[in-house]
Amino acid sequence: MNELIGRVFHFEKQVFPSQIDLYSKLAADGQFPKALMISCADSRVVPEHIMQAQPGDLFVCRNAGNIVPPFATANGGVSSTVEYAVVALGVRDIIVCGHSDCGAMKALVNPASLETMPNVAAWLRHSSAAQRVAAESYPEGGDDNTRVRIMALENIVAQLAHLRTHPSVAAGIARGEISLHGWFVDIHAGAILGLDGVTGRFMPLRDDRPLPVALPAARRLAADVVQLEAAE
Repeated sequence: MNELIGRVFHFEKQVFPSQIDLYSKLAADGQFPKALMISCADSRVVPEHIMQAQPGDLFVCRNAGNIVPPFATANGGVSSTVEYAVVALGVRDIIVCGHSDCGAMKALVNPASLETMPNVAAWLRHSSAAQRVAAESYPEGGDDNTRVRIMALENIVAQLAHLRTHPSVAAGIARGEISLHGWFVDIHAGAILGLDGVTGRFMPLRDDRPLPVALPAARRLAADVVQLEAAE
């Protein structure tokens, strides 16, 4: 803890003075983050560090397993964060970010480890869809490391589906104002994978290729019925 406190002093004496103009602007003008990132609380995965973000760039929500519970009338921290980011801050890009060697995903692979953590077990029920997909769609699951990786990737897909049940997000998607992204941080390789909504697969993010997007922004109105010509 002393080491961390020392870094606080370093921030006050070195970092803040060197960025005084930025902090002054943020204090005066408020925040206009470029994206909402919902990531795992794992200490090895720091969204601001991964994206090399400056103060004011990201609106971040972290929890065990980068989970987005489906919308419900009961209030919750993740739901409130999503709603505030979209409605109050006007965020147009939402990223659900999982990672390799995730403890939450390990617990889903080995449920017995949750016996002494009833709150964690209850929270991880929001990943039941990913757990079912991993069990039934990957019969050759491989070793524990492979199963954890499969679970983490499928969990990102499941949480993106949950995200679309939130009214503020659904309305933004319908207006063509919101894009959804699914990212996976490979801690071992120092690489980021992105979900391609067309192929349904994850691919590496590369600066010489188009960014894979889970759901690109485009106006989607189900009531815009296509009128077919009558058969002759």
